Amino acid sequence: MAGLPPQPASAASAGPLPAAEQFAQAAVAAGDNASQPFAVLDKTAARLYLFDRAGRMTASSPVLLGLARGDDSVPGIGTRPMADIRTEERTTPAGRFNAEPGTNTSGEDITWIDYDAAISMHRVRATNPSEQRLQRLASATASDNRISYGCINVPAAFYDRHVKPMFASRGRAVYVLPEVASLDARFPFLRASGN
Repeated sequence: MAGLPPQPASAASAGPLPAAEQFAQAAVAAGDNASQPFAVLDKTAARLYLFDRAGRMTASSPVLLGLARGDDSVPGIGTRPMADIRTEERTTPAGRFNAEPGTNTSGEDITWIDYDAAISMHRVRATNPSEQRLQRLASATASDNRISYGCINVPAAFYDRHVKPMFASRGRAVYVLPEVASLDARFPFLRASGN
């Protein structure tokens, strides 16, 4: 299944929440994005925002996230079999990550967010019908978008059209906004700039 169609950046419903937009502007002002395009993941809204090098939003999409609330990966989680990962360990970590294109163990192209923790951004997989992943992406709320082991699941069409080309070059930033920790605890450039 090709996934859900991406929403155009001009759609009112696709506009970034003030927190994501303000964060993007602060990252650009501080030069933290190294004059490169970047992404901001707002975990609270379960939404991914893509920005050009100047901090202008180019696209956004709902996403699926780790089942558990939290901002840290459990040490060593990337080396454990998925069957050994407890529910409360299924978090999407917060922070600044240098994304890299890569492949998973099935040979599917993905975007690595944190290789050591086995966290990637990839097309949503609807392989287990009981998880209702496509329905969760299509729902009007973010409250049901938590289902993954920590990876960021993106609609397939959005991934192919926007994410894959943006992160074909190594080292572009993905900023995952925290839901528990403070922003300045995860992003020191915010303290330095006074934002």
